[in-house]
Amino acid sequence: MNSTPVELKKIGQEQFKITWQDGHVSTYSFRYLRQNCACAGCRDEISGIRVLDPDSVPMDLKGLRADLVGNYAVHFAFSDHHETGIYPFTLLRALCPCCTVNA
Repeated sequence: MNSTPVELKKIGQEQFKITWQDGHVSTYSFRYLRQNCACAGCRDEISGIRVLDPDSVPMDLKGLRADLVGNYAVHFAFSDHHETGIYPFTLLRALCPCCTVNA
């Protein structure tokens, strides 16, 4: 699985699209990304177990910003005022909705 993006694109305030170097395209809803945040407030720092209840994320959540972090990750700002997570490209590739069981 190649986790090198060649294009990152915010689609309105609802979706984020990544085209990967191997040609695969991943399209994520911002709600899905927020539900899968791996920051210390959303996941236990030691066990990695999710502490965020995914159902607590508003259905109408918007993605306000998507900023590149170096050459390895994306930082998102969401309409629920959450913006502490950094999403490494490897995590984003693993979270691809077409490739995950819990999409």
